[in-house]
Amino acid sequence: MSEETQGGGAEPDFEERLRGLLAGDAARVRPSPVPYPEIRRRGLVERRRRMGVTGAALAALAAVPVGAYALGGTAAPDPAAPAPTVLSSARPAPTGEATPSGPATASASAPTTSAPTTSAPVATPTDPARPASAAHQLLDGITFEQAAAGLGACLDYNKAHRLPKDPTYTDLGKPADYRIILAMRSTGDSNAPGDGYSVVAVREKPVPARLICTVKDGAASGLNTSVGDPFGDAGTSVAPDMNSGKLYQQSVIDKGAWKLPFRWGIIGGHRASVTRMTASYGDSAGQVVLDHGWFVATGTLHEQVTRAPHLKGYDAAGKLVYDSDQDPSYEKTLP
Repeated sequence: MSEETQGGGAEPDFEERLRGLLAGDAARVRPSPVPYPEIRRRGLVERRRRMGVTGAALAALAAVPVGAYALGGTAAPDPAAPAPTVLSSARPAPTGEATPSGPATASASAPTTSAPTTSAPVATPTDPARPASAAHQLLDGITFEQAAAGLGACLDYNKAHRLPKDPTYTDLGKPADYRIILAMRSTGDSNAPGDGYSVVAVREKPVPARLICTVKDGAASGLNTSVGDPFGDAGTSVAPDMNSGKLYQQSVIDKGAWKLPFRWGIIGGHRASVTRMTASYGDSAGQVVLDHGWFVATGTLHEQVTRAPHLKGYDAAGKLVYDSDQDPSYEKTLP
């Protein structure tokens, strides 16, 4: 009996010691608490270090001279660039003529009869190509940068006015696809009040296209486009653009009462056989430039007119090969 009593008393004591050992082991393997104060302290140190680096970078940037930014401007002219063919000179416009509206417009300048520009700054990959002669195709103080900005506004206008699911919509691409062949002031009339400037640009790929656009206050206010060969089915050596009237007419509402003096222009295609052209309109003799298969004729009108510009084309031997008066497809009388 006594042995059983001693054995029964020893068992609880053993169990109690075992529980104590297990409890101690459990406490030893318990994960230590997350050191939040230490993490926060290291985060503040890292933040101060980054702010110091940023401040040093800004201080270095502010120390760069303003003149250094001019290094990314217009590149040097290329003296090997070919000269365009300028075939006749325009009558100088009065010095009091207004400049077109638009961003940072330079002062107006009369058409020049001096030798054409033979070099031009190199364009960036996003710019349109420049005309053959800036002096004879960028008129009335309009800079190439203005003309390029106007072209971009016109292409944006085309996208913005696309109708949903319009099967006739044509994506006209981006400015870099085009070459600007004309920029000149435009005169507002009763149908389209407000002066501005017109931009004409053409492209060759993926399909030939021509764009005539009016820009007023930096925004496109009118757009006309054509896609395809500028000659179409015409077998003539010169093909005046049938929509050039937008460049040499004011509204029919104002017929006989146009605002004068009036800057006019007319464009179209010419074949390789044509090496010289002349243009006249009312009392004004125009100047003509041949630019990569396109002709660009411009002048300044000082009288009311009833007939369209008169065009002539000559070959290398001086032979007359085109006369708009003999072209049955050319509208010779103004509406």
